Amino acid sequence: MADAKVIPFDDDRSREGAAQRPSRRRGGAGSRRPGAQPAAVGEVQPLPGVASAREDGPVSREEGPPRAPLPQPADDGPGGLERRVASGLAFLRRRLTGDYEVDDFGYDEELTDQVLMSLLRPVYEKYFRVEVKGIENIPAEGGALIVANHSGTLPLDGLMMQVAVHDHHPAGRHLRLLAADLVFVLPVVNELARKLGHTLACAEDAERLLGQGELVGVMPEGFKGIGKPFGERYKLQRFGRGGFVSTALRQGVPIVPCSIVGAEEIYPMIGNAKTLARLLGFPYFPLTPTFPWLGPLGVIPLPTKWTIQFGEAIPTDGYPPEAAEDPMLMFNLTDQVREQIQHTLYKLLVQRRSVFF
Repeated sequence: MADAKVIPFDDDRSREGAAQRPSRRRGGAGSRRPGAQPAAVGEVQPLPGVASAREDGPVSREEGPPRAPLPQPADDGPGGLERRVASGLAFLRRRLTGDYEVDDFGYDEELTDQVLMSLLRPVYEKYFRVEVKGIENIPAEGGALIVANHSGTLPLDGLMMQVAVHDHHPAGRHLRLLAADLVFVLPVVNELARKLGHTLACAEDAERLLGQGELVGVMPEGFKGIGKPFGERYKLQRFGRGGFVSTALRQGVPIVPCSIVGAEEIYPMIGNAKTLARLLGFPYFPLTPTFPWLGPLGVIPLPTKWTIQFGEAIPTDGYPPEAAEDPMLMFNLTDQVREQIQHTLYKLLVQRRSVFF
């Protein structure tokens, strides 16, 4: 990962060695197997099949060695409590004995389905009351690149988009997010991000995931979007130099624009303590009506009402292989995606009744 070329999705720069990618292994922490060679860019890596814990049945990825089924939600009939207890104990036993798998990027599908999504779901359903539109525009199979606007001071919008795909897509698909290098140098956050399937926004990782048929999410505005002042809310920032378009063209996968309304108001950023940000090594240090004035209480986001809309997919498989090196084509496609997201944002803003309802 130290030599990985960072996709110019935004102006963020990857710190060398910031996010060393672990290999597929059983159990938690560990390093690459002795003698294993890093995969080449775009090389498809086999992923052993892992059963999904969703009620609509398992999602097959590839043929792989059999493994214990994931705990399934129990019904309300007789013996439901016993089944839930047995399922939970089986899950704990696998975690304690290391009888579970993570892929080359550190993604732990079982932990994500059974624990992490369960922690995020109440925030998604009860606090932000997210409404999802256009989920049918995400392909049922194969790789696709979901491109979304970025906002909110803290990157909760990416997590909510991940829950939206996980819980609402009829094929039970999982979204793998590309994140800035800062995510992977923060204690605890680094490990949780890896478990959730996030990886560094570099060309090698993005192309490998797309080549394996994964859904990949990217927010090209980067820190320029998430750290913009409240007065510029819902005005898209520059989308970098079109790195996400060239990645999609090289893999021949569709680009799905995604517009998120509601995240801009959770932490209204009225100021930026730039000197303090530089001292702490952060891209910005937000000042909001509640933070840092209310201390820890200022970190609680405002309970805004969210809408996430996935737009019609833009195909890229009809372009020749050399199209990924055509700067004019990349500029035009980047502008098309950006304009579609911006237009949908304006439409959703007109339709919503208020920020909180």
